[in-house]
Amino acid sequence: MENQNKNSYLIPFILVTSLFFLWGLANSLNGSLIKHFQTALDLSRAQAGIVDSAFYIGYFVMALPAGLVMQKYGYKKGIIAGLLMYALGALLFYPAADFRVYGFFLFALFVIASGLAFLETAANLYMTVMGDEKSGSWRINFAQSFNGLSIILGPIIASLFIFSDKEYTRDQLNAMPLADAEAIRIAEAHSVQAPYLFIAGLVLFVAVLFAITKMPEIGSNNEGNADSGGKASFRGLFRHRHLVLGAIAQFCYCGGQTAIWGYFVDFKQTVSNETHVGIVNSIYQITDSMTLKQIASYHASAAFALFMIGRFTGTWLMKWIAPQRLLTIFAVAVITFLSASILTSGLVSIVCFMIVYFFMSIMFPTIFALATRGLPVQEAKLASSLIIMSIVGAAFVPPLTGLIFQSQGAQVAMVLPLICFVYILFYSINGYKIENEGAVKVAGGSFH
Repeated sequence: MENQNKNSYLIPFILVTSLFFLWGLANSLNGSLIKHFQTALDLSRAQAGIVDSAFYIGYFVMALPAGLVMQKYGYKKGIIAGLLMYALGALLFYPAADFRVYGFFLFALFVIASGLAFLETAANLYMTVMGDEKSGSWRINFAQSFNGLSIILGPIIASLFIFSDKEYTRDQLNAMPLADAEAIRIAEAHSVQAPYLFIAGLVLFVAVLFAITKMPEIGSNNEGNADSGGKASFRGLFRHRHLVLGAIAQFCYCGGQTAIWGYFVDFKQTVSNETHVGIVNSIYQITDSMTLKQIASYHASAAFALFMIGRFTGTWLMKWIAPQRLLTIFAVAVITFLSASILTSGLVSIVCFMIVYFFMSIMFPTIFALATRGLPVQEAKLASSLIIMSIVGAAFVPPLTGLIFQSQGAQVAMVLPLICFVYILFYSINGYKIENEGAVKVAGGSFH
């Protein structure tokens, strides 16, 4: 493996990086679906929040099987299996829209998330071990930057192709003649079909590219020997303190991030109906004829743009600043701006809320890299599964946030994500540290 030409990694690197783009697209659409389903399926905010639960429970259920599949069959087959499940889930949106059964939509989202569990388990680890272990954090942050690019598109797609030009509240629809309200809800449900058919086609195309491309199976030559740590077991992972605390940190991050993403449109409309947010309106060509929901969706896209810029900026800064130190700086900033958003009102609150996106940007890949650092090769794939399983935090924190939102208001609800980021600050200061560092052979150590 050491004598392998570095150029052999170029095409696989590009293809694996494309996976980060694809799952970012699916994730960023969830927030729009939460808002959209309230109208299309006559749901309360808390009921619609189950979108996140169904989606991220898929990660929890399928992450360990994904690790086991990769351990037995390799990265490539695991990735192709994930892409096929992703495409199937997207295709299921078509009949789900015809039937307009919420459970059908939730099942489709669960299938998509099951595929993404395979993709994230494979891709995140593949990036960290594809070269020098010391630069693993840089590589995964660079690849995750393209995830930031795709999540900008979700709110734009929603505003252009999913949200209608006329906005209806639940009360307005309930006051209409039954036939008129039903016609509007049918049209709203059908609006998700075309975007998800396109996504399914794109994902299947990428699956074909993976099928015809040779993928270096990093670690396969070493797995099973004495140096690689022998046979790995899921239970054995819990002896690694930094991995366990990292899984908790990822649980908190995914929960906090998803609550913020999922309720941005609702938060924006509740805290401020201000439609003019400086340069954002010029870039997105926002006009007064747009509905408040469409405008809020464009503002969400601008926040995602800040998220992407934060990813690229963080990747650049990581050349000079240690990953755990940069994570500390960004965690402090998130806590500061989220607190300001909670304590202020109007435009100031919204701007602070948007800035939080910038500083959340590096957290997932950096926590992943720190948590899987220093692990024996044979344990790395199962450890990746553990970290991906912890994404299930996004299934618990957003619904709880939604319940608080309904009873106490938008700003009080954001205290729950705030607590999540306080724990991440602890992990960046102390929790990331490896006990007996240097005593084990690292997953990427043989491939410098």
